[in-house]
Amino acid sequence: MTRVSFLFAITALIGFCCSAARGGALTFYGDDNPIRQVVSDELNSGILQVIGQTRHALSFVHFARRYGKRYESVEVIKQRFNIFLDNLKMIRSHNKKRLSYKLGVNEFTDLTWDEFKRERLGAPQNCSATTKSNLKLTNAILPETKDWREAGIVSPVKKQGKCGSCWTFSTTGALEAAYAQAFGKNISLSEQQLLDCAVAFNNFGCKGGLPSQAFEYIKYAGGLDTEEEYPYTGKGGDGVCKFSLKNVAVQVLDSVNITKGAEDELKYVVAFIRPVSIAYQVVKGFKEYKSGIYSSTVCGNTPQDVNHAVLAVGYGVENGTPYWLIKNSWGADWGDNGYFKMEMGKNMCGIATCASYPVVT
Repeated sequence: MTRVSFLFAITALIGFCCSAARGGALTFYGDDNPIRQVVSDELNSGILQVIGQTRHALSFVHFARRYGKRYESVEVIKQRFNIFLDNLKMIRSHNKKRLSYKLGVNEFTDLTWDEFKRERLGAPQNCSATTKSNLKLTNAILPETKDWREAGIVSPVKKQGKCGSCWTFSTTGALEAAYAQAFGKNISLSEQQLLDCAVAFNNFGCKGGLPSQAFEYIKYAGGLDTEEEYPYTGKGGDGVCKFSLKNVAVQVLDSVNITKGAEDELKYVVAFIRPVSIAYQVVKGFKEYKSGIYSSTVCGNTPQDVNHAVLAVGYGVENGTPYWLIKNSWGADWGDNGYFKMEMGKNMCGIATCASYPVVT
């Protein structure tokens, strides 16, 4: 079979497996939903011909279809299937422990940890959070829970793709919320401008950066364009900046850093001011997060550890455990509709190590 016809067979096969087949239900890979689809002769080619017709093979076919995976050869299919099985074993082993959070299959389940780290995370950044913030706290009683989504100022979850550009999405997320809060209008801002233009402020395009440094760039440059005017490509850091002042949608007057590690300050800001850009350390296993309150005994909390930037949009308490509610940039299919919860009170994974928020005009 030629490469072209082989790929066609795979595509057709996957389409068949994930449509409502006559005589059988949809294939599904969840622990609580065993596969019931009747296997027909049409499945004896393509992926299943390579890896067999086991329950796990059918799960892999469904996974590939759901996330639009395209594998170029028999060798790649076998490689990705074996990685998928390893991750599936890890997910099931974790969930059997009945800890505070659950893992699940997502679009990253055919990636190794090293591949994911290289494609989706920035290099660890020595963040510029101040040792002591100038933030003035009051004696106001904090609400028990907070969710800025309820106020309508949190923009939809975006997807950074194969680029360590999380810092740009954390930055725009904070600015989009601040703009909506200040002007009563939702807006989508340009991550690509930051990728292309903020390199002089100790940011490195797809290799990482920090929101606090992005805020400084925007203040210096005179503003940030909209997503429409300066669309995202998922590539950047080469110094080719296409920013124009005539397209500026928002300006940054100033930014405020949270005292390093001070979760009380972070909670105060999230409670009374607005969502906050934060950075923390992603460690192995987190990429399969599905629900619950994430906690880890292996992640670090120093400025040198942080490798991913996100947006704290709220907090709460679940089963007696306080948590941060956090917006990610890995798409709405990841985690809990694009969000996750992180245990509060231990500076878990450095969640309050490198936090800041902008003041806009």
